[in-house]
Amino acid sequence: MIINNLYLAVIPIVHLTGSTEQVMTLFPDSQFATLFHANEVDNYLNFFKNRAENYLKGGNVISYDFQKEEVPGTGMLRVKVIQHVA
Repeated sequence: MIINNLYLAVIPIVHLTGSTEQVMTLFPDSQFATLFHANEVDNYLNFFKNRAENYLKGGNVISYDFQKEEVPGTGMLRVKVIQHVA
C-alpha cells in the first residue's frame, strides 16, 4: 500500500468577472498548508473530510486519515491528510 502525506490548503480565488470563492486542495509539502486557528480548524477539516470520503475515494484510492498538527511557535494548526492508495 502506498501512503501519501498531504496537507490541506484553503485558497481564495478572485475571478476577473469580480466574483470570489474559496477552494480547498491538498499539497505534498507542509509549507503550502493553510494555518488555522484552533476555533476554526474543525469546520474546515470536517467539510473536507466529508467531501473526500464521498467523492475522492475510488479507483486506487482506498481511504483517508486526518490529523491536526500544531505548528511550533505559532499557536496555529495545520491539517495533515493521509491518503491510502492500493
